[in-house]
Amino acid sequence: MNIDLGELNAFITVARANGFREGARLSGGSASALSDAIRRLETRLGVRLFNRTTRNVSLTEAGSSLLERLAPALGEVENALDVVNGYRDRPAGTLRLNIPVSAARLALREIIPAFLARYPDILLEVITEESFVDLMAAGCDAGIRYDERLEQDMIALPIGPRKQRFAAAAAPSYLAQHPTPQHPKDLLNHACIRGRFASGAMFPWEFEKDGETVEVAVNGPFIMRPGGGTDLAVDVAKAGIGIMYLFEGWLQPYFNDGSLVPILQDWWPSFPGPKLYYPGRRLVPSPLRAFIDFVRAWPVSPAAREL
Repeated sequence: MNIDLGELNAFITVARANGFREGARLSGGSASALSDAIRRLETRLGVRLFNRTTRNVSLTEAGSSLLERLAPALGEVENALDVVNGYRDRPAGTLRLNIPVSAARLALREIIPAFLARYPDILLEVITEESFVDLMAAGCDAGIRYDERLEQDMIALPIGPRKQRFAAAAAPSYLAQHPTPQHPKDLLNHACIRGRFASGAMFPWEFEKDGETVEVAVNGPFIMRPGGGTDLAVDVAKAGIGIMYLFEGWLQPYFNDGSLVPILQDWWPSFPGPKLYYPGRRLVPSPLRAFIDFVRAWPVSPAAREL
């Protein structure tokens, strides 16, 4: 059987994008070209790889089996071709990172511009994703996450602040009308701006002091989901609607300008900063290797170590 890598790449693109239009947008091609490539591949294989309706495109059982085997194999092909980059004067190629919005804001705002200035031949694509994903299946080279369980073949490297804290805050207008909480349990009598995970579970409000840990099941008039809703939640808090609980680094600019006031500071819990993680049992592509070396050499100020 003659193998057409273009058709196989088209298959992976559509499968990962869950559709031809989105696949075309992500790949910079056209939906009709992807559709034609998939049709040729299905004819060549003699099986249907996608179920198509006017509203949905989904993998068949045969398509799912092919994707499971094909994605790692094509990844190895890309790695083999990347070896050629070792003969260039400077690294080139595409680097895909899967990161949460919080890491993009708190850990990468200075690193990414400096990295791109150092390596102009590298195309960096960032995918924001709050849930833990299979990097290989998502087509990413590396990810950034907080203290989560990683697979055994993953390598983790600290990036950004080495230590962070969750902070509670409210607007001066809110505190002018309500007593300032002195203990985390006082939050039960306050309007709170809550968060919900993609899974549907509510984000816990945890506090700690002198070895004592307190988790409070707060209530309030506004619920946000991670991502773009976070800035809106800050605006809601600044308007005096309620108390919020978020990364200290995210709230610090509002503490500085006085639009939000820190509360319960003695109870703010600290946790390890984010980590860059990537598969350890495969050849590291040159763009990722350049990024790893850049992160390792990036200076971390004493203040950033304790954020």
